[in-house]
Amino acid sequence: MPYQEIDLSLLTTYPASTRASKVTTALEGRPLRPGMRFLSFLEGLPAVLKADELKAVARAVVDARRLKKPILVMIGGHVIKTGCAPVLAGLAADGFITHLASNGAAAIHDTELARFGHTSEDVASQLEDGSFGMASDTALLVNDAAKRAAAGREGFGEAVGAMLLEEDAPHVHRALIVCAHRLKIPYTLHVALGTDIVHQHPTASGAAIGEASLRDFRIFASTVSKLGGGGVVINIGSAVIMPEVFLKALAVARNLGHPVKDFTTANFDMIQHYRPGVNVVRRPVLAGGSGYAITGHHEIMIPLLAAAICEYAETGT
Repeated sequence: MPYQEIDLSLLTTYPASTRASKVTTALEGRPLRPGMRFLSFLEGLPAVLKADELKAVARAVVDARRLKKPILVMIGGHVIKTGCAPVLAGLAADGFITHLASNGAAAIHDTELARFGHTSEDVASQLEDGSFGMASDTALLVNDAAKRAAAGREGFGEAVGAMLLEEDAPHVHRALIVCAHRLKIPYTLHVALGTDIVHQHPTASGAAIGEASLRDFRIFASTVSKLGGGGVVINIGSAVIMPEVFLKALAVARNLGHPVKDFTTANFDMIQHYRPGVNVVRRPVLAGGSGYAITGHHEIMIPLLAAAICEYAETGT
């Protein structure tokens, strides 16, 4: 016996030509051509989704510089390992970054590149024989910087940058943490004890690391308190530490009465994780502002964002 079928001839239909639609030909990208200017490339991107968001973040950075509002860039270690330190240093030199912040790994990789021209161990093979993370010279400098900061008035990141500059490390010119020191902008270092290779050395002092990193948190929170009315926060490649630090600093700033709203946040990473999504992109701007999540490899997305920022600043578009 055949089963009953619905009668499609009774459907109510309409012409597509009269329907409201989300995509139009005006949004489509333009053909590329050899020798075109980067601005033409940007404006030729499809005017939808992440292409539009990338341009929105770049314009927000340009506007923040014009308004003299903080432009806070938070990074994880992979950003340094993918060769992006000089790109970020260039943005800082041009006033498009006013505060850098990182976990311990980023500063360690930056330090090793500045001193030796290389970084990043073969973890699998060195873990097998117990040699992973046992570089004594790296640990000595970073741990001494923590003690120096704790004993004086420097921040932790500030002390690392100063020590690399004082020893005139062979590749110091490309170090992001040194660039911040030279420009006299904060580079705050936010450390979770036990997460960094320098913590497994006898030169490590928990008291000094804790005191130095807590001072950097207070410096960081001071910057966060000034974000309202046009500031920008960009998190790149930190899945846990920096989003958590940012959320706590924001709570402190608002608790003290600072009107931190109407600012822009963005998370750039190869994979979108939970904490950056809620702690950077969504929750902080519920009271006013815009949050963006853009996925891509650091070695492509950071130079692309930097080029867009420079182009919009140059042309005023």
